[in-house]
Amino acid sequence: MRLITEVVEDIKVINEETEDGKKNFYIEGIFLQGNIENRNGRRYNTEMLQKEVDRYIREYVEKNRAYGELGHPNGPSINLDRVSHIITELKRDNNNFMGKARIANTPMGNIARGIMESGGQLGVSSRGMGSLKEVNGINEVQDDFYLATAADIVADPSAPDAYVNGIMEGKEWVWDNGLIKEKVVEQHKKEIQKVSRKSLEEAKLKVFKDFLSKL
Repeated sequence: MRLITEVVEDIKVINEETEDGKKNFYIEGIFLQGNIENRNGRRYNTEMLQKEVDRYIREYVEKNRAYGELGHPNGPSINLDRVSHIITELKRDNNNFMGKARIANTPMGNIARGIMESGGQLGVSSRGMGSLKEVNGINEVQDDFYLATAADIVADPSAPDAYVNGIMEGKEWVWDNGLIKEKVVEQHKKEIQKVSRKSLEEAKLKVFKDFLSKL
């Protein structure tokens, strides 16, 4: 199984004031989409997503433990020291799954809040584990898909620098009898390590494109 992330950039920021005058920041919009080919060349069956979203709501949202992180982590697990928000709603609208998340009073949440207050544009990225099967040139996400979080907060998730410097830190993640194990992608690390500083940007782009072609 692979670590699978999907990005949505059109997210609204909501500022709600409580009775005591405090401000709560929320993000809301489409968190997941089914039955379309996304920009990563992948497609999720909507009914498959519905079953997994139902589980996620039952086990996480309803128990106030549906956390998301600021930035792309390097694996499928939730890192509590990087939590920036709590997902409070997730519901289906045709083939879309609309979500809402409250920005948390944590160090990462305060960074996200500061960016929002400054007018910065953020997006969200779902994160999960699953296997893929190519059908008519499209990678279909299979029924073993496991949703780790419906939304991380991201800024520029497709940048080659992000991959090289640590989105996955040259790692491929596999599911092995309930344990997450990592497999180092040695050829990418070697390509980056052997190039000169002058050729570094070109090498980053090359390995990033290769990485995307394997998703």
